[in-house]
Amino acid sequence: MRRRNWLIIAALAMITAACGEAAIPKPRGYFRIALPDHAYERFDSVGAPYSFDLSTLSRVIEDDGTYTEPWWINILYPSLGCKIHITYRQTADIENALEDSRRLTYKHSIKADAIGESYFESTENQVFGTLWRIKGNAATPIQFELTDSVGRLFRGSLYFDCRPNKDSLAPVVAHVEEEIVRLMESFSWRR
Repeated sequence: MRRRNWLIIAALAMITAACGEAAIPKPRGYFRIALPDHAYERFDSVGAPYSFDLSTLSRVIEDDGTYTEPWWINILYPSLGCKIHITYRQTADIENALEDSRRLTYKHSIKADAIGESYFESTENQVFGTLWRIKGNAATPIQFELTDSVGRLFRGSLYFDCRPNKDSLAPVVAHVEEEIVRLMESFSWRR
């Protein structure tokens, strides 16, 4: 009899506990990224063929890759886990170099949801450029080029130290994009 009472009480307890609200899984979330205010200093390295405003969050190192050319640099953002890879070319065939730059950007159209273009021009400094915003989970969400339209090409691509995820990286991409726009607006060639 006692055993039967215990079974009835246990059964009632389980039925009563199961009558609550259905469990709903929490949506996947991402850590909040605290982004500092923008602050800049002039990058004006001795002998460099260019200068521009650079974020104080970043530091510039020489590109030490296998196929590097003079004045190729990386702008590192250690606190944000990303870098801007910069290439520089002087060429007699600027049209072909600009087409190569555009082709490199549009290779990302396989993974991209869309690619937006913005044009930039500073006739005072003889700087003309394009900023590409690559939407989706592409390896480089922002690419840009600056040229004097005669023979010099300065090109940059933003890379992250992690697998691309447009949702979690969106605040950092927007922050660095503002700094890239500042770089483009303050850019000048050395004569």
